[in-house]
Amino acid sequence: MSNKIIGIMGAIPEEINGVVSLLTNKKEHKIGKRTYYTGDLNNQNVVVVYSRIGKVAAATTVSTLILEFKITELIFTGVAGGIHSSLKIGDIVLGKSLIQHDMNAQPLFPAYEIPLLGKSYFDADTDKLELARQAILELLEQQHLHKVISDKDLKKFNIHQPQLHIGLIGSGDLFFSTNAQKEKLQANIKDVLCVEMEGAAVAQVCYEFGIPFTIIRTISDQADDHSTVDFQSFIEKISNVYSIEIIKNIIK
Repeated sequence: MSNKIIGIMGAIPEEINGVVSLLTNKKEHKIGKRTYYTGDLNNQNVVVVYSRIGKVAAATTVSTLILEFKITELIFTGVAGGIHSSLKIGDIVLGKSLIQHDMNAQPLFPAYEIPLLGKSYFDADTDKLELARQAILELLEQQHLHKVISDKDLKKFNIHQPQLHIGLIGSGDLFFSTNAQKEKLQANIKDVLCVEMEGAAVAQVCYEFGIPFTIIRTISDQADDHSTVDFQSFIEKISNVYSIEIIKNIIK
């Protein structure tokens, strides 16, 4: 068994329950209103936990993974709202870099820069990024997701040929639910592919502790006036399955 310990996070129970069910030698550890599940996945030591929603919750949880469970790398999986016009519901975004789109300490510091850290963007480890890219493309090219998700559920969300996108993810304590929010962000940060509420906070903590991270997001909506339609159903029927299959394929 490898000496590395992989932390696996999602924001809500539905994003990690399927992964928890895969563990052997599973044990529960309750710390600070979180339940951390340790065990083995494909002969690999892992710790799985849901953080709850938002940057503070995510940063607290990943800090515990690093300090208490001594993880050596981190995988975060969950959903996101699509910002770039090329993204469709069911597509997958792999974070090459992450930014906190709601960080603004001007005029003391430039917009989006983390005060006293001198960074706005947090870049993923290139080797881990490539490993995740290959694992996801293998699933997509073999149409594996069509084998584990019913045609009825795929049709419900108009998912036909999911695509992988690699680039910038924006994080902030704000759920995007209007066209105006989306257009404002596009004007300010032109390269952002999607938005969510945890990834860049996780990336910042991992950066400060020297822990490589992988942020994987499934597009659940278009971050516009229709963002809340069937959100819960999408997580249960689609993104939960994505998370299970992608993580299984990364940790072979």
